Amino acid sequence: MRRSVGGAARHGRTTALLALWAVWGLAACDETKTVSPRQEVAADAETVLQVDGGAGGSADAGTDGAVAAEAFHVRPGVEIATVTGARPGAPLTLYNAAGERLLTLLADAEGQAHFAYVPETHAVLRSGFGGDLPPVRNGQTLKKGDGYVIRDDSVDPPEASPPFSVLGVHDVPPDSFYDNQPPLTGIIAPVISPVGDQDVNDGFHYITMRDGVQLGVMVRYPDPALYGRTGPWPTVIEYSGYAPSRPDQMEPGTNIALSLGFAVVAVNMRGTGCSGGVFDVFNPAQHADGYDVVEVVARQPWVLGNRVGMVGLSYSGIAELFVARTNPPHLAAVTPLSVIADPWQEQWPGGIYNQGFTRAWLEQRDAEAAAGGQDWTHARVMTGDTICAEHQKLRSQNIDFQAFLHALEFYFTDAGDRSLPRLVREIQVPVYLTGAFQDEQTGAQFANMLDHFDRAPTTKFTVFNGRHPDGYSPLVLTRWYEFLSFYVAHRVPRLNQAVRTLAGQAFSDAFEVEGLGFEPDRFADFADDDYAGALAAYEAEPPIRVLFESGGHPDYMPGAPIQRFEASYDTFPPPNARARTLYLDAGGHLTPQSPAEAGADQYRHDPAAGATTFFGPRGYELTAPLWDINWTDYAEGDQLSYVSDPFEETTVILGPGHADLWLNSEVDDVHVQVSLSEISAEGNETWLTSGWLRAGHRKVDQAASDAFRIERTFAEADFEPLTPGEPALLEIPFPPVGHAFRPGTRLRLTIATPGRNHGTWEFENPDYDGLRPTHSILRGGAMASRLVFPVVDGIEVPADPPACPSLRGQPCRPYTPVDNTVAP
Repeated sequence: MRRSVGGAARHGRTTALLALWAVWGLAACDETKTVSPRQEVAADAETVLQVDGGAGGSADAGTDGAVAAEAFHVRPGVEIATVTGARPGAPLTLYNAAGERLLTLLADAEGQAHFAYVPETHAVLRSGFGGDLPPVRNGQTLKKGDGYVIRDDSVDPPEASPPFSVLGVHDVPPDSFYDNQPPLTGIIAPVISPVGDQDVNDGFHYITMRDGVQLGVMVRYPDPALYGRTGPWPTVIEYSGYAPSRPDQMEPGTNIALSLGFAVVAVNMRGTGCSGGVFDVFNPAQHADGYDVVEVVARQPWVLGNRVGMVGLSYSGIAELFVARTNPPHLAAVTPLSVIADPWQEQWPGGIYNQGFTRAWLEQRDAEAAAGGQDWTHARVMTGDTICAEHQKLRSQNIDFQAFLHALEFYFTDAGDRSLPRLVREIQVPVYLTGAFQDEQTGAQFANMLDHFDRAPTTKFTVFNGRHPDGYSPLVLTRWYEFLSFYVAHRVPRLNQAVRTLAGQAFSDAFEVEGLGFEPDRFADFADDDYAGALAAYEAEPPIRVLFESGGHPDYMPGAPIQRFEASYDTFPPPNARARTLYLDAGGHLTPQSPAEAGADQYRHDPAAGATTFFGPRGYELTAPLWDINWTDYAEGDQLSYVSDPFEETTVILGPGHADLWLNSEVDDVHVQVSLSEISAEGNETWLTSGWLRAGHRKVDQAASDAFRIERTFAEADFEPLTPGEPALLEIPFPPVGHAFRPGTRLRLTIATPGRNHGTWEFENPDYDGLRPTHSILRGGAMASRLVFPVVDGIEVPADPPACPSLRGQPCRPYTPVDNTVAP
């Protein structure tokens, strides 16, 4: 998620909601002046509420207690409510319709407070960044509902808001709300020639969301020299918390889409850039904002067909899926690249805290979402953007998300509202999704949800060995362009020849590899007016495309993002995948039969592993064809290694699997890593994938698991510490992977403390007060540990193996045998 590359059914609405829609619709109609969100809410907050001001802390409507109209303003939104204009430090208490106290927040120095998370029992917290973290370990997010009240009970008489409604993500405004927004106009983004004098800031606008928050957007049109001087143009949106709406720079997705003839509206999420509101990682308000943006943009006269698509890799790709699950009526298609699956599990893979990339990414989000956290917003403020300046005041209400998510040691119920494996089942538009099995930033867990797009009318998925930015590699982008041409532009895909020529050098510069370029047009035999015929041919192709050995093509330099061979399927894992099981045996062997004789091997905890990646002295080089690798091995006695016999025939692993290990430890809390690698006939070792598990998370979510996939609840109630000295079965999943083993190669399974075998993920492992406890893995007999992985047939694999190193995302080193320590 690194920046340099990272209609819904209307639900019943209350009278209060309809009143709010009317207020916002009128505000949006006024094109002559800017109405601040605070002013909009204040216009609807003039009534006096009679509530009980007694010591019991309830706020039951209809009692005799006198309450003054509030001196502060409340703006309710989607699972949030924001207070402005209160006294600094004022204790603002949120009550539900039953008069129960839910949470008291102390207003910040600006008199602001933001309600988003509700503890299990009432608490008093300092609001905002640097304040108290929301205690949601056993709590929840603020729920949709009517009759909420915010009250300051510290004054006499107490000051209270009128009752208000918190919205749900599917509570959408009437069409008039979108029809009456001010028009958006853009600037031209030249590709091959200048277009004369134009102020880049002329394309910058604000769009009003359903709760009155305004998001900053940047509108750009494609080069008229290539695509005509007037619209309408096929149009896409790029939406993230980076800097997509920055006028003087473009995110990669925006740049590429413009070059290919699409108009682009680039949008900053609430609480980022110049956008208003409070930032919150992947919260439902962001989902709903995306719905609103789509509906406003689609109504612009320069949008072809009044339907828009979405583009982006990593952060903006993830955002597409959250928006698509709201199903805006005018959303045509989405193209998410290099995405995550479940945000909590991204932060806690296997229940172990990711103190590497994910932690750093959250820290960066916290820093950039702070007031003045991005230099371009400061520049806009200095040149007179008063709206941007006003929006920066609320940034003090952003919480410390790195610390907040670090505190969420267990999966809490409402985390499911941000879990993409669950939410993508709601998507009802075409989806083009790509990802790498060895993605060093976001991982490969995304591939386990490819069969979850139950309601999407069309899906096209491309998966491959590789790295995070490879979603923008030429062969992936060729199919990306095809998809957008069919479902957003509604035309037969034909790449502009000038763009094709220019793109070759652009690809070569970006990936530091000569000779790259788009694939030839695959639908050249179809006439321009035979869109239906071309679409039918496209949709008849299998939806799953798997690319193998990217980086190992003999006609390109090692590490070039070009695959050697590929396969296509109707489902993933492939329908012909069959399970192969190998058992851990004495002497470090993997055998196809379960050993009759029981035994055990042991390894020590490695305290240095968690902070060690496989990068060398140059560190993480995002786009270098070959990484600088220092893939360190574990010290003697710190890992277990089990190796298969040489494969007698070509064998292709494709999909997820698991290692079922019987573990016996001296301690009650153990973090375990299992890794798969290939040992070549020449004696080199290539890493394939790794999986992790905190041993207390043994509870399997049976409804979400199958023969290959093992999913867990990660709930605190299901956590069960080990009993020292008593064996326990750990079913440790590894994410989907695709790899071909040629005759003479061997499969290796290693077991150790998490670390060393990943690019950017690091792990917060136990320190055991400086001790190094020993863990035993049982094998054979009644407690036979084993490895289960999927094998597929029917793939033509080139006879010659790729060079070491060459495969993208997969470090390679000389293989060093390990003698396991036999447990006493």
